[in-house]
Amino acid sequence: MMPPRKQTPKKGASKTGGGGGGPKKPAETKEEFEEELKVLAGQAKEENWINWAIEQAIVYVKAAALIILMAVYANVSMLTLSPVYGQIPAARLHQRVVWSALFVGWGVNVVLRRSLPFKTISLLPLVAAYIPMAQFFLFQASETFGAKLGPAITEALTLFPLVVLSTACIADVLENADLSILPKSIAGSMPGLGSYAFFKFVEKETLQQLFEQIGKSLPQTRVGLELVLATTYSIMARSKLLVWAIPAILHAGFYNTHLMTPMATSSLNTTLQASGWSLVDRWESNTGYISVLNNHKDGFRTMRCDHSLLGGEWTKFGRRIVAEPIYSVFTQLEAVRLVPTPNKTPDNEAKALNIGLGIGTTPSALIAHGIDTTIVEIDPVVYDFAKKYFGLPLNHTAVIQDAISWSQSNKDTLHEFYDYIIHDVFTGGAEPIPLFTYEFLSGLRHMLKPNGVIAINYAGDFTLPPLGIVMNTIREVFPSCRIFRESEAPSAETLEESGRDFDNVIVFCTKTGEKVTFRKPTEADYLGSLARRAYLLPKHEVNESAFLAAAADAGVLRVNETEKLEKWHDQGALGHWAVMRTVIPHYIWENW
Repeated sequence: MMPPRKQTPKKGASKTGGGGGGPKKPAETKEEFEEELKVLAGQAKEENWINWAIEQAIVYVKAAALIILMAVYANVSMLTLSPVYGQIPAARLHQRVVWSALFVGWGVNVVLRRSLPFKTISLLPLVAAYIPMAQFFLFQASETFGAKLGPAITEALTLFPLVVLSTACIADVLENADLSILPKSIAGSMPGLGSYAFFKFVEKETLQQLFEQIGKSLPQTRVGLELVLATTYSIMARSKLLVWAIPAILHAGFYNTHLMTPMATSSLNTTLQASGWSLVDRWESNTGYISVLNNHKDGFRTMRCDHSLLGGEWTKFGRRIVAEPIYSVFTQLEAVRLVPTPNKTPDNEAKALNIGLGIGTTPSALIAHGIDTTIVEIDPVVYDFAKKYFGLPLNHTAVIQDAISWSQSNKDTLHEFYDYIIHDVFTGGAEPIPLFTYEFLSGLRHMLKPNGVIAINYAGDFTLPPLGIVMNTIREVFPSCRIFRESEAPSAETLEESGRDFDNVIVFCTKTGEKVTFRKPTEADYLGSLARRAYLLPKHEVNESAFLAAAADAGVLRVNETEKLEKWHDQGALGHWAVMRTVIPHYIWENW
């Protein structure tokens, strides 16, 4: 093989030049040199743009993460207040607290950054860690604060500092946002407006997700979520200051009875038993915090949902066929069987629909009478507790779903299917408005047999218009009705002193216009129950003038007119909160 021929470099060429792997050939002309400069400038510009994009992406990701955490914590804070104050009082001033904190936080970020000896974000994990502990002690003062201002006071001392610091950190981060492509008039306000819009979007979306997922596991409970969020803040803002969170962590692990652990439940029972109560079971679900309690002094068991009671039964009386209920309203609903109609179906062939379960007093009685009963209940925990702790019979059809979607999907197959319909839905100091609209009640009328009877329980205040609006709507759908209240009307003096007349109102209606009457109960109707012997037949009939005057011009409630009732929810819920505090001692509500 011949040796390679020695190459003499050309003039102006690199000695180490050659193929594509060597240095580029220098420009030989001015045009080539300028072209080469343009290429290099383009490459540098591209590299600068990539670096800029990465830096801007980091800025917006940090800001978005802080906004998401803040929005989720705001929702969790409101949910944590509901067992002590109820859902409506907890939400009544919530947004005002949040708005105030957002405004303050956006305005003091520079002050905090200059005055603190450490980064502002370092305080976020500490504040988040101490919120459950602060709530625990603040809840003990709920009787003093009251439902009107108590939730706002509690959040002012817990959520408010967290939102202020979070907003200040978001403002710090967004100072590095490059908005030079926008006009100055827009660029100045864009970070604040954009952050607020994103916050409201996340707040709305995550609230629905929280209701759907709450109670699925311990970290998905109210206090569990607060601890998860505090941990997330700690990961985002690691610093030596985290050592100061140890007392809050110890309190959460060993002393906070609101945490759904066996240790916390045992500790809570120790506290309650000293006052003659005990906690049977508890969990959190899509309608609120659900618990079952025993009163050993008076001998009864009850189920609560947030700051409302779903029913109860006497434990000091032996159970015969069914239990003895502590509330007469649920036995009065059973009087739907006593309304005589033409060609009435015998109990052993009749079908009943019960919307809203509670502890299952009414459906248990219907089942005991041999009636084929379907129960529609939205809350799976309520259903499980009714079976486990209140003796709900198993021989029924259970639909764990919201009543509206269920009725809409079954309106054709269940046309004129039921002999009896029981409509009994109420919790948290207010009615689920969609279940009292003309459209929903018309759907129930569609499911009722021509000779069927419906009983509707509505808990309301006779001094407020919503009761009249609901009665207007019921009378518009059903041609013949009679209206009763659970208890005797208060005296004028009592009414003037309390300023409210809150009671359960039971409406019995027929579909064809037959006059509503009640046959005399037989011994079999009582099911061996003393409470039914005393309360089965409704006694306190209500004249329409007692409530229709307040709602004379309101007409009926339609699905697109729910604001007719919504605007009265605050006042009704505050009144309900006061009533509940007279039924169950305040320390029961406060300790969950």
